[in-house]
Amino acid sequence: MAQDDISFSDLIASSIHDMKNSLNLQVSALEKIAMQSRDKGDSATFDDLGRVIYQANRMNLNLIELLSLYKLGKSIYPVDINEHSVAELIEEAVLQNQTMMDFKGIRVSIDCAPDLFWYLDRELVKGVLVNALNNAYLYTHDMIHIEARHHDKLLQLRVEDNGRGYPERLLHQGDASSDKPVNFESGSTGLGFYFSDQVAKLHKNGALRGALSIENGGSLGGGCLVLHLP
Repeated sequence: MAQDDISFSDLIASSIHDMKNSLNLQVSALEKIAMQSRDKGDSATFDDLGRVIYQANRMNLNLIELLSLYKLGKSIYPVDINEHSVAELIEEAVLQNQTMMDFKGIRVSIDCAPDLFWYLDRELVKGVLVNALNNAYLYTHDMIHIEARHHDKLLQLRVEDNGRGYPERLLHQGDASSDKPVNFESGSTGLGFYFSDQVAKLHKNGALRGALSIENGGSLGGGCLVLHLP
């Protein structure tokens, strides 16, 4: 392909991939330094690095979401919907975030039957869970609960926290779809919601279609993000 034939979106995607790889190396180095600080009893440095690592992981997650959306938009993402263990999927998502949770002293509990299996794209749904955990990390006090259950022909995956919950203006919109405004005060672009909403809609079974919703309450009394998969 000639250089002039490379589209701007392709160039951006390639650049994002390079940035993601570089960021992964930086996060690994920061985690090593943080562990050394903890072992030396330097709790102040450990806490400071924990906050930096969280933001770096959040940025890395955003880059992965952007790449996934780019591939989905280009119809080059190999969507692979097969039967998977939901419990194992949740455990993988939690493990991916375990170091980050340890920095803040957050306890993550799971309620999922070991024999619950579902047809889904494993990597995309895991991405939704990782994003939900990343968001809950920011707002929870010290607890996050993940629940999976078969309800009314749907798989419901709930990620709950014991924070203040979602603001009323978001709850009034009725769902967690892509129609979220950019918030310059908080820095939120709605990318995580958009990515998760698109992943939900990729899952279909006859007339049933996946969806994403948000609510307050749940078992911990805070915010709840719910992924519904047919």
